[in-house]
Amino acid sequence: MLSDKMNAMKRWQFWLGLLVSAFFLYLVLSKIEYAVLWDKLRTANYWWILPGVGVYFIALWVRAWRWHYLLRPLKAVPTRVMFPIVAIGYAGNNIFPARAGEVVRAVILKRQEGIPVSASLATIIVERVFDGIVMLAFVFVNLSELTRLTDVPLKLFGVNFGIQDLAIWGSVAFFGALLVFLAAAMFPAQTDRLVARLVTRFAPVKAREKVLNISRRFLGGLESLRSPWEALMVFFTSVLIWLLETVKYWFVMHAFGFSVSFFALMLMNGVVNLATTIPSAPGYLGTFDLPGIAVLEAYNVAKEVAASYTFVLHFALWFPVTAVGLYYMVRMGIKWSDTVKLSQEGE
Repeated sequence: MLSDKMNAMKRWQFWLGLLVSAFFLYLVLSKIEYAVLWDKLRTANYWWILPGVGVYFIALWVRAWRWHYLLRPLKAVPTRVMFPIVAIGYAGNNIFPARAGEVVRAVILKRQEGIPVSASLATIIVERVFDGIVMLAFVFVNLSELTRLTDVPLKLFGVNFGIQDLAIWGSVAFFGALLVFLAAAMFPAQTDRLVARLVTRFAPVKAREKVLNISRRFLGGLESLRSPWEALMVFFTSVLIWLLETVKYWFVMHAFGFSVSFFALMLMNGVVNLATTIPSAPGYLGTFDLPGIAVLEAYNVAKEVAASYTFVLHFALWFPVTAVGLYYMVRMGIKWSDTVKLSQEGE
């Protein structure tokens, strides 16, 4: 019965994501001159993508080190062991809906290192929260430039909103989540008592013990945030990761012969990654592209140039890590069906 409900929810998320992506892609493609777009794609100097891909994989290695750092209170797993798992997780995010790759890498880590899924998922959620905070920083470092985006309104279900609104409210949500996780990490005993009261009051009797065990393992995964120095280290590592990714944006920009400032690309990076938290089809179709094009248009980049750049950038972010992740899956003898079974088994 429970599995049927979960499958129904997954189907609902999948179709909702497809609808959202279709809507965003319609907004992207409805006003583009395709002949001009094709000409920009045809004449681009794609050699610039190669150094961008190289920088991206340096950032991916830093991500693997950050996850190693967060997991140290649970188990010291070398970065070289974490890197293939992180690559597989990002491939999963790119292929499957609802960021399923995050669960996949937690399950693989349990299989290889014996770390409970709920504990490693806690560290993954912490990563995502810090990523969101860095996106907040990228947006608000460029706060004066953000006013340009008020000229790019969207209308959804009869409500007008702008890319600026999306960026600001998304940032507020991430900052609120960070405060919650820091409080839970710094006051674990109080958090455990609060969760126990909530579970006793709302959870079915048969499920209470399991929920409490998962909650306590989850709190264990937050242990690395109990020291301000540890939290700062995770934050600065996250800044480095996203600066490196912005360097990739800069390299790919040169393939299309236009120029905006590095700060403009930081703003674009922040806005598009906040936008990809919106449910979408696998690979963030549309939710990456529409905000990216909007930011560049705000800097007076022609729509077809902005679209060709954003499409190629999106593919250059999607394909290399997906290919490497699939390679490591084959090398490690991992099947997606195995990870699905393990994730359903839980702890």
